[in-house]
Order: sequence, then C-alpha cells, then structure tokens
Amino acid sequence: MKPTRLLFAEMTREELRVIAAETMVVLPLGATEQHGPHLPAGTDFFTIEHLAIAAAERAAAEIPITVTPALPFGSSDHHLIFGATLSLRTETYYRVLTDLLKSLVTDGFRRIFLLNGHGGNHELAELAARDTALELPARIAAGSYWTIAWDALVENQAHLGCRLPGHAGIFETSMMLSLRPELVAADRPHRESVQDTDPKSFHKPYRHEQHGFWKQIEGYSDSPDRGSAERGFRYREIVVRALAKAFMEFGKADDH
Repeated sequence: MKPTRLLFAEMTREELRVIAAETMVVLPLGATEQHGPHLPAGTDFFTIEHLAIAAAERAAAEIPITVTPALPFGSSDHHLIFGATLSLRTETYYRVLTDLLKSLVTDGFRRIFLLNGHGGNHELAELAARDTALELPARIAAGSYWTIAWDALVENQAHLGCRLPGHAGIFETSMMLSLRPELVAADRPHRESVQDTDPKSFHKPYRHEQHGFWKQIEGYSDSPDRGSAERGFRYREIVVRALAKAFMEFGKADDH
C-alpha cells in the first residue's frame, strides 16, 4: 500500500503503521553552522530538505516512499571557531543516528535511506547505517547528495573553478540563490586562482586533516561571488534527478 502523503510528519500513526513494511523512508541529514559572511547558518538544512522532498516526489511514481523531517543538527565542531554553529560531537551524532534508525525499524520500516547534506556527517552516517543493519532486520543506505550526483555534476562541469561541493563557495552559494535568495548577502567574498576539483571522485586516496585549516580559509571555500541562481537551478535539477534514480534503485532492490 502506498502512503497517502509524502511527508512522514503529516501522517497519523495508523497511516504510518499500515505502510511501514512496504515503504522506503528517507531521513534527510542537515546541519546548522556558519557558512561564511554571506550564507545563512541553515544552508545545509534548507538544501537537503528541499532535495530530499523533490527527489522523493519523482520517485513516488514508481515506489512507495516517505520523507521524515530533516535533522537540523550535525557533526560541525570544525566550525565552532566562527560561531553561528550548533554541533553534536562525533560520539553524540553517531548515537543520534543509530537511535533514529532503531526508532524507524521499531516503527516497522525495513528500507531506510540516510540522505546527507553536510560533509561532517558523511562517514558517521555510513557507519550508523552499517552498524544498525548488522544488528536489526532492515536494509539501510547512506549517502551524501553530491557523491550520489557526482558523475552528473562533473559531466556538467560543476567541478571547474571551485571546490565541489566545497563549503559556502560557488556551489552552495548558487544552490541557496536558487532556493532562498532573500537569505544570501549581496556582498559576497572573492578569491583568485581557485583550482578545479579533481573530477575522479569526492574521495581522496587518504584523508588529510590540518589543524587550523578552516581558520586559514576564513570558513568558506573558493569564490562565492561567482555563484548564481542560474547555476543553482541547473545543479538542483542534476542532483534531484540523480537522487530520484538512487531512491528507485534502492527501493526496488531485491531482498534475496
């Protein structure tokens, strides 16, 4: 039986009980953190909430699917030096995710997709999905929207002259200009000689962390003043199309 509505929060307990076993549920993972001097602290939350719902609307034509409220807080300790950040520590965030996953399994859902919209959540979401699926009878996926749409974004040259997805740079500024332009400052920072992103993959051969890195780059990547609403609309369409495809693949995956 298909859900009567798309949004989990709009259905009653009886409606959710009836659909749970056959319905895929998407849990969007956002953050509330500084995004430079020009973007709102809710950038990741606003973006992932929109992308999750838009992609689920498309996937709903082929699979039963529902979307929970987006989690507005993430693992963002690396941004605390700038203020404007509400962060959950690594251990806390992992436990929050596993608690929410266990809640959904207890609710009767057996197919759960953690859709991430903040870089600091990426590995923790994957770990929470892996560990919960080992413990409980459910199929669980976890992925960040930019990694799911990576090949399509690179094909459309979204990696050129910026960091993809970066932080509060061209990419995110463009997304917000297309979503909530009234929240984007007109005066945006500029940087020269920004390198292209390696098109091969979001993942590097090894992880390199440097103390003080975020302070050095003033909390934002590349050159935000080069972002545009036109870019944002184009990127959004690319991402939503890729997410809808991923949702349908996961929703139809054989349990055997």
